[in-house]
Amino acid sequence: MPAFSYVALNAKGKSIKGSREADSARLLRQALRDEGLNPLEITPVKSSKKGGGGLSALFNRMQLADLTLLTQQLATLLEAGLPLDECLQGVIEQTEKSHVKQILTGVRAKIIEGHTLAYAMEQFPSSFPELYCATIAAGEQTGKLHVVLNRLAEYAENQQLMRQKISQALIYPTLMTLVSIGIVSFLLIYVVPKIIHVFTDSGQALPAATQILIAASSFLGDYGLYMLVAIVAGLIIFFRMLKKEWVKYKWHKLLLRLPLFGYAIRTINTARYARTFGILFAAGVSVLEAMKVAAKLITNLPMRKSIGEAGNRVKEGSNINLSLKQTNYFPPMSIHLIASGENSGTLGHMLEKTANSQERDVSRLIETILNLFEPLIILVMGSIVLFIVLAILLPIFQLDQISG
Repeated sequence: MPAFSYVALNAKGKSIKGSREADSARLLRQALRDEGLNPLEITPVKSSKKGGGGLSALFNRMQLADLTLLTQQLATLLEAGLPLDECLQGVIEQTEKSHVKQILTGVRAKIIEGHTLAYAMEQFPSSFPELYCATIAAGEQTGKLHVVLNRLAEYAENQQLMRQKISQALIYPTLMTLVSIGIVSFLLIYVVPKIIHVFTDSGQALPAATQILIAASSFLGDYGLYMLVAIVAGLIIFFRMLKKEWVKYKWHKLLLRLPLFGYAIRTINTARYARTFGILFAAGVSVLEAMKVAAKLITNLPMRKSIGEAGNRVKEGSNINLSLKQTNYFPPMSIHLIASGENSGTLGHMLEKTANSQERDVSRLIETILNLFEPLIILVMGSIVLFIVLAILLPIFQLDQISG
């Protein structure tokens, strides 16, 4: 049964939006009229699998918080023994966001047609990641769907908490940086020229610091707008160039060589790989398939290629830990834990421990960077302001010495 989204007016003239299943748009209109509603617009809910880009996919994709919540609700209802379509209907009635209702209504329509939950979610790739669909498919095959959903909900919740933590921690330094740049720019463009004008008219020899300040102020006043346009244009060109695979590959390779950022990128991606591998393996997915799916979720292209080749070596008969060790991206502790899991038959548990260990390293690294970032901004901006003040005061001190 297809799903439709609709806009209708009630008896009070208030616009109502919703989504519902019906055999056809005509029957849905009739059903709405029977309920005292005047249908204005009815459109079928389409999957985003084909042509999933563009603005509609951007604004209709499901946020991580929504995905976490619906996963938890779906797992709870399934544990209660309700049929899958009833569980989805319960989640649809519970959610308040119209685009989430539309997506879930489309998923439920596929379920009623006889498709699996994983297949139904694959039709909306902008809302349900590949890891999510692959894990649910494994849960359906093994009959442990509610167990898999609980693990997915826990994983999504941890990811959401991490993002919130980073976003909240970045608010203060970002705001401080923007305000500091604004203040310094204002001083150089509007305040400094008026003060320096007094000294230039006097004809006295100015200190080197004052001359540097005058040159910086003049340059910013004459070319500041052009610089801003050039920076914006450069960023646009840069991000467009990154859409080319070979440019993106070289850029990612360069990022891995940076001292601090390279370590962060390696740790974040290997932690994601271990977590994904562990979830899929625990759900009953074969080692090779789990490694293949987990490698696709690595965002850094050189790392994705190298770890993907590790899966090929495992396919040829090599041990998992030795194959991953050859990539030179996994820390020794992770390799030892994975080797222990292989030898003891507790690979899933050891992959989880590996992910936990690396995620703790990521959290500590982020906290350290942010804790250093704030005083660094204060130090840099304070130094700039101090230079401006000294460059203005030095000619005054010279005048006092001459007068004396």
